[in-house]
Amino acid sequence: MARINLTSVMAYPIFVQNFHLTNLDRGLLNSVFFWSMAAFQIPMGLVVDRFGVKYPYAICLVIWSVACVACGVSMSVFQLAMALLLAGFGEAIVVPANFRWMRNSFEERQMGLAVAVYLAGTKLGPAIGAPVAAWFIVNFDSWQVLYFLLAVGGLLFILPPWLFYCTPDGSAQKSAMEKKENVGRVPLSRIFMNPVVLGTIVVDWAYAYFLYYCMTWTPIYLVENWKLTLTEMGYVQFFSFIGITAVALPSGWIADALIKRGRDPVAVRKGFVMAGFFVALTEVFGFMTASRDLAIFCALFSLSGLGLASANYLALCRMTLIPKECVGLIASVQNIFASLAGVAGAILTGWLLQETGSYSGPMILIAVFLISGIAACFFLLRKKWALSIEVSNQTS
Repeated sequence: MARINLTSVMAYPIFVQNFHLTNLDRGLLNSVFFWSMAAFQIPMGLVVDRFGVKYPYAICLVIWSVACVACGVSMSVFQLAMALLLAGFGEAIVVPANFRWMRNSFEERQMGLAVAVYLAGTKLGPAIGAPVAAWFIVNFDSWQVLYFLLAVGGLLFILPPWLFYCTPDGSAQKSAMEKKENVGRVPLSRIFMNPVVLGTIVVDWAYAYFLYYCMTWTPIYLVENWKLTLTEMGYVQFFSFIGITAVALPSGWIADALIKRGRDPVAVRKGFVMAGFFVALTEVFGFMTASRDLAIFCALFSLSGLGLASANYLALCRMTLIPKECVGLIASVQNIFASLAGVAGAILTGWLLQETGSYSGPMILIAVFLISGIAACFFLLRKKWALSIEVSNQTS
């Protein structure tokens, strides 16, 4: 919700005029959050693998809530950028912590649905945030209020991980020393040389680039290229993110059901990932059409179709093919590149739009990255290469 709130503001002409923002400025401001998010992924992964989820998550949620307040009271672009950097630092804990916990808490035949439920929250936030932000802007001429509400919500969310986090058998978390020993078994040099990890990085990049483009530039694209009102844009974003959630939940469940029946987990999840990326390519065809209605349909259909990949790509790339002992670290490495995809998508789109005055360049990049993700998924994500990581753990 916090990210989509900023993007909705970027489509608000008065905000753009008051801060004298060019398209490149909008791209840079949209990317700031991802800078600190990427920079602190590995440190957060190491913290989670050593100390668990409970305390690091609570501390980072407090920091993130403070950052939301800072966003709401910012009086200049510089102040807003600094607040977004702080928010990115606080949110850097989320991916390594969540996937470390899920990897330890669910069996392979449960992971698809478990990840889909987690993803439902990450997609319902933008789905609700877009129309709510538009409503505040249209009715109250205010974009700050939502940030204050989110700050309160962030503080309330400290309670669930504090109360409920434990290991699968209900016992206390592993000792700090045991966690430290587990992390030490897989050096970063070996992680980056592994074909599976390299493949997951490409898939992560492709998925994140398209998703973050939809979050950071689609509202502006709909308002300025297809002349939607802010309210209409909010509804399109709402149904797009509801769509990806509605597709991701049954896709994760169906994949789990196939695995329970004896199908190969890697093959099943790879099939869903590649199908989702193929459907996402329809965003490009929407831009090429002369029909506004067809373009809006493609925007809805492409992001909804990405739901085929959502739960299964995360289950495959961050749990199925990754040893339990280093999920936090490897997930943080992967999320560095996902965050950098957010930086690249925001800046490159703004730069290409400013230089050419057209969305043709951004759409071409979307197609290139999605096709690269399909190829990496097919050729690099193989069980035989994943075993080399686990063997290195056992023999080091």
